[in-house]
Amino acid sequence: MTDHKIGTREEWLEARLELLKAEKALTRRSDELAQWRQKLPWVRIDKEYRFETDDGTMSLADLFRGHSQLIVYHFMFGPEYTGGCPACSAIADGFNGFAVHLEHHDVSMTAVSRAPITALQAYKRRMGWTFNWVSSLNSDFNYDFNTSFTEEQQGSGSVDYNYRELRTIPDSESGANKFAIMSGTDVLTYTREAPGMSAFAFSDGIVYHTYSAYSRGLDALWGMYQWLDRAPKGRNETDLWFRRRDEYTPGSH
Repeated sequence: MTDHKIGTREEWLEARLELLKAEKALTRRSDELAQWRQKLPWVRIDKEYRFETDDGTMSLADLFRGHSQLIVYHFMFGPEYTGGCPACSAIADGFNGFAVHLEHHDVSMTAVSRAPITALQAYKRRMGWTFNWVSSLNSDFNYDFNTSFTEEQQGSGSVDYNYRELRTIPDSESGANKFAIMSGTDVLTYTREAPGMSAFAFSDGIVYHTYSAYSRGLDALWGMYQWLDRAPKGRNETDLWFRRRDEYTPGSH
């Protein structure tokens, strides 16, 4: 027997209409925030960044691939990892489908990681992905956008992440430790990378940084969580439950 409240269809509809008011208010607020993002000042990027790609070495401007806008997902896959971060992998599972739509709306989308391009290519084949994914291994790009940290920064006890100082030595029982094992490395090496997304504009031959988000600012990119938030039991998380999609066993739920 369920211990959840049971009601009539009329009671459900009354409660649903009350919730709908709140959902509509949230939607309107989300629209306002989107416009707020677009009004942020642009910051000119003068530093030269080089990336290794499937098509050879490219600059940041090259990653626009003829479009005026570029969205970058900072994918946690350090040079020492044997596989991409499982959380980033869950997010990236949705990239193949919508990257095509973005390209037809003047937006280029790419993932960026510090792992060598050969490692990224192998992992893409394993996961069946086709979206653009480039290596910034010999570039300051990840460091400058606060998604990679040096051993010295980590050893200082805090790093600048998500616009605040972040403690960098996670508890051994935390999700970071489990993800480190799943990524084939130790927790300190694993946490020298962090997730994020950044947006750029290209105008009159100049690249501008327009927006970046980190941590739970990426929640909307997790397609599976948007569905779970509408499921009867919600996220219903008691531990680290998800895996890379090719690592689940039949009946594991």
